[in-house]
Amino acid sequence: MPVITLTVDGELVSARHGQSLLEVLRDLGADLPTLCQCPGLSVQGGCRLCLVEISGTNKLLPACTTEAAEGMAVTTGSERLQEYRRMVVELLLAERNHTCAVCVSNGNCELQALAANLGVDHVRFSYQYPVMSMDLSHERFGLDHNRCVLCLRCQRVCDEVEGAHTWDVMARGGMSRVITDMRRPWGESSTCTGCGKCVQICPTGALFDKGMSVSEMEKERGFLERILAGRSRHQSKGQGHGRSRKGNGDE
Repeated sequence: MPVITLTVDGELVSARHGQSLLEVLRDLGADLPTLCQCPGLSVQGGCRLCLVEISGTNKLLPACTTEAAEGMAVTTGSERLQEYRRMVVELLLAERNHTCAVCVSNGNCELQALAANLGVDHVRFSYQYPVMSMDLSHERFGLDHNRCVLCLRCQRVCDEVEGAHTWDVMARGGMSRVITDMRRPWGESSTCTGCGKCVQICPTGALFDKGMSVSEMEKERGFLERILAGRSRHQSKGQGHGRSRKGNGDE
């Protein structure tokens, strides 16, 4: 695969042709914030937290959907970018009802961690205080719309990894909601396998194990990469066996 060179924050770096800027930056160890992005899932570009500056354009571009190019000059941590990221986090906090003190994911929440890392100690925007419901109809899991940031990781992992496509999203803007089976209660879903992948991949306390109390919900962030790596090894092993059987037959 051809190698390209580009400049990141004043330093000349190498990358593989076809890589996104986010992949390049993660390979370099850069701590670029994201919420919707998750290794192993398709790229959505929805949260806009990974915005970067690129020389030659006034637009801020999401690193996850922007392909690295030869000669590109990228800035990742300017005050302009930090201000935009703080604004995104503040808007997320204002849009729903994120009361960390009583959340099952308090201390283990990606949104909470982002706010702390970006220095968001207050919200400049008016809180919307929407009337949000909870779905506790599932035997093992719960859904709290108050905590949802609409990253749609749950929808993508259910569709792309589990193959069930139980989750989807309805409505628009502030009225958007994640739903199961065309808005049936989760516990009545005919497609949900109960695997729990959506719960583990949720960045906040929106999806949780029932019975968890405040701060008890710890999620295994690397589980998806482990699952996909295991599948890849299994497929490679199966292909190897297939070639071996074919060779024996030819003999």
